[in-house]
Amino acid sequence: MVYTISFTLPSLTEPSKEMVKSEENSKLRRYLQITEPSPWVRRFAPLVPENGPVLDLACGNARHARLFLTRGHSVVALDRDVEPLDGLAGDADVEIIGADLEDGRPWPLEGRTFAGVVVVNYLYRPLFPHILDAVAEGGVLLYETFARGNEKYRRPRNPDHLLMDGELIDLVKDRFRIVCFEQGLVEKGPLPGVIQRICAVNGGTEPSPI
Repeated sequence: MVYTISFTLPSLTEPSKEMVKSEENSKLRRYLQITEPSPWVRRFAPLVPENGPVLDLACGNARHARLFLTRGHSVVALDRDVEPLDGLAGDADVEIIGADLEDGRPWPLEGRTFAGVVVVNYLYRPLFPHILDAVAEGGVLLYETFARGNEKYRRPRNPDHLLMDGELIDLVKDRFRIVCFEQGLVEKGPLPGVIQRICAVNGGTEPSPI
């Protein structure tokens, strides 16, 4: 496992409600404008079993679904707002699902499993059991989002949207084999901040090539 923890915490004044709302909208616009896959997801994409279906959860503009399409996978792209996915609507290898995952309705993928499950820049803890269950035996979980410490820099600042130290390790350790884990300050990129990320395989004992 790889641990990368290096950050300083500047003193910031509490933002006003207007500043918070403006920053939320700005972050959303920036996120939808990002078209390149996360380097973390790209790095470990080859570990996803060939030809297996991939779930891009809370997919935004489906940048990771598009990556796996180029690798020969069929994909499920799921988000509350599917308008940014119009360009994929005619692709036979793409299933688009519009669903609000936080409105209390049943998990929309009950009983379905995937060779790869990708979650980037999204955290809603009640979904954790469903996310783990969605990874098929031998499948790969690629999870990357903001962590505690990020509140000292920028949004998200709400602890409900920030992973605790090592939380992804605790989430998978009894069921998945951890290939790689990182946590720390990412200073470069379109959405810099304090990031936690993991690549883990559901079951199996043999080491995976990276």
